[in-house]
Amino acid sequence: MLLAIDNVLSKEEVAQCRAIIDGLEWIDGNQTSGPLAASQKRNQQLPRDDASANEVGQAIVDRLLSDARFISAALPLKFYPPLFNRYQAGQTFGNHIDNAIRHTPDGMVRTDLSATLFLTEPDQYDGGELVVEDTYGSHSVKLAAGSLVLYPSTSLHRVEPVTRGARTSAFMWLQSMVRDEGQRRLLYQLDNSIQRLAGEQHGEVTELTGIYHNLIRRWADS
Repeated sequence: MLLAIDNVLSKEEVAQCRAIIDGLEWIDGNQTSGPLAASQKRNQQLPRDDASANEVGQAIVDRLLSDARFISAALPLKFYPPLFNRYQAGQTFGNHIDNAIRHTPDGMVRTDLSATLFLTEPDQYDGGELVVEDTYGSHSVKLAAGSLVLYPSTSLHRVEPVTRGARTSAFMWLQSMVRDEGQRRLLYQLDNSIQRLAGEQHGEVTELTGIYHNLIRRWADS
């Protein structure tokens, strides 16, 4: 399931993030690449051990953990801390699939879901679309600054070449409580149905809510 979540950060919060990260030292983006991906990738990133970038990343995680839309879709268990990349004119990242396991100081993270939080307005650069492939075809994503796209890490995807300006984003991976993408989709659809019915005071809401939580008990990793 590919899902766009609008306004994760306000425009003011995006500006605050950019005021911090734009002034940091950017390095070659292949610091997080495996050997195959490195041949496809041309961009810049902030170092994983940059304290200021990590503070901004933690603020993004905190915001996501308070966003009911994100929680419903992702059912997050563990995060790989957000990183930041920048694509300038001529830079791109060809077709690739993200590594299945990422290592953090706190242990391994299985990458069930990938996310990109856009930090540049679409009219400030040309190209730079995130293109995600699935069984329904290719999906081109270019969102407003402060909005996020969430998609399965099993997906083949790429970033089209930037031809004008620069595209700055945060990107991250997470391990879901529910490993299976199809099960996560069903739970997301059920949760959305419950929320709609709850607003109409239907008597079946309690029963459906119980079914939802019992499915999570059956499917969730600890």
